[in-house]
Amino acid sequence: MQFFPDPQTFIAIGSLSIKWYAVIILCGAILAYSFCVKEIKKMGYKAETAEDLFLGCLICGLIGARLWYCAFYNLEYYLANPIHILYTFEGGLAIQGGLFGGVLFGLWYARKHKINFMRMADAIVPNVLLAQGIGRWGNFINQEAFGRTVSESFYRFFPEWFKNQMFIQGAYREPTFFYESVGDILGFILIVFVYKKYSKPKRGDMVYAYLLWYGAVRIVVEGLRSDSLMFGRLRMAQVISVVFIVVGLLGMLGVFRKVMKNPKPVILFDLDGTLLNTEPAILKSYRELFKKYRTEEEFTRDKQLAVLGPSLQTMFAQYFPEQDVDQLVKEYREHNRAAHADLVKPMDGAVELLESLKAQGYKLGIVSTKVKEMVLLGLTLNHMDHYFDVIVGQDDVKNGKPDPEGILTACRLVNEGHDSVIYVGDSPMDIQAARNAGVFSVGYLFNLERREQLEKEKPNRIIDDLRQVEALVKEDLAWTYNMM
Repeated sequence: MQFFPDPQTFIAIGSLSIKWYAVIILCGAILAYSFCVKEIKKMGYKAETAEDLFLGCLICGLIGARLWYCAFYNLEYYLANPIHILYTFEGGLAIQGGLFGGVLFGLWYARKHKINFMRMADAIVPNVLLAQGIGRWGNFINQEAFGRTVSESFYRFFPEWFKNQMFIQGAYREPTFFYESVGDILGFILIVFVYKKYSKPKRGDMVYAYLLWYGAVRIVVEGLRSDSLMFGRLRMAQVISVVFIVVGLLGMLGVFRKVMKNPKPVILFDLDGTLLNTEPAILKSYRELFKKYRTEEEFTRDKQLAVLGPSLQTMFAQYFPEQDVDQLVKEYREHNRAAHADLVKPMDGAVELLESLKAQGYKLGIVSTKVKEMVLLGLTLNHMDHYFDVIVGQDDVKNGKPDPEGILTACRLVNEGHDSVIYVGDSPMDIQAARNAGVFSVGYLFNLERREQLEKEKPNRIIDDLRQVEALVKEDLAWTYNMM
């Protein structure tokens, strides 16, 4: 085993070798991947989704990059010597071909897993600029992607090692690879850290920003190169760059959004304090336990507000640490079940809203911290159970709210992705669950005493009448927490 046996080789093991070209490209891809993982998790997806996309896009991107290079560099040669198509260690990858290869895999993956392609692309594509900017240094090692002949004095402000490597084919060459590397990395910084933060982009805008920026950079830099891939008399990279710029510009102007409306969202609701006014029954049940195990006076208004939303296990562990939680849950449910018929009623406007949304073809569901039996009891007593396509109770998931599992489970059971979902709830925990799932959150302000708590969680909207949901769904929005 030998490290750096020649300027282009990272390591040689017998007859096998790993080139710097491959190492640099992989480093750029991994760094870009780290940014993608962060964004994909914010969207409510697991790290495994990012891993699958990374590996698939990387492999298909490399295949696309190699085939594109072979097709436009010397197609006749590679058709006559097809085994040489595999000789990537000799150099020869076309970034634009890699983009097409990665996009094709992304389209297939998104379709298979019911993911909105443009939403996922917004999280991934701008980071590709970082990978491209780093990957261009592979061209430096291989002495590719260079420009016109220049004098030695051109490099008077560059390090000696840089100047020496740009001595190609008997002359110093302009470092066009370096121009594009700088342009790509600058674009990554501007799009990811400036444009996204300060412009409130809509779904697809991050992709369109990438196309505009990269297209402009590449069309300029390609005009300076002396080793371009050609299509007749045209530089192929410039042709594709023009297409990128046109598509990016039309996208930024909203042309595609006018043609393709956002799909109808799945609408999911919390139950207690959102669709059913269960507060009297909940407080009565807790009060009975405080009477028995503590004192009724200790069940203050602050505690009453605190128990509305979190799971029974969480509250009992906090307020009754000396008691058996399972026994408390059993006793609570007995009290609560007995109180349902008299004390549990629909929230004002709930039935009218559900009737209207169902008639318009929306898929409706409930995600609750109650066990499903108790959810169904309240709905059945109030003749509301027939409105829902899915009901997820606490006993249907391993992790209750604020974990997103309930919301994601509901989407899976109605055979939908979660890239177009509204979750309506009345507690901070509901908003946290929506945020963790990456879905659009609506805070229902039934109890004015909870306004400050809800506002602190920053839901996408706050409403004080359930019927406002009907007007909300008429808006043409991307129904996700980040509105993209």
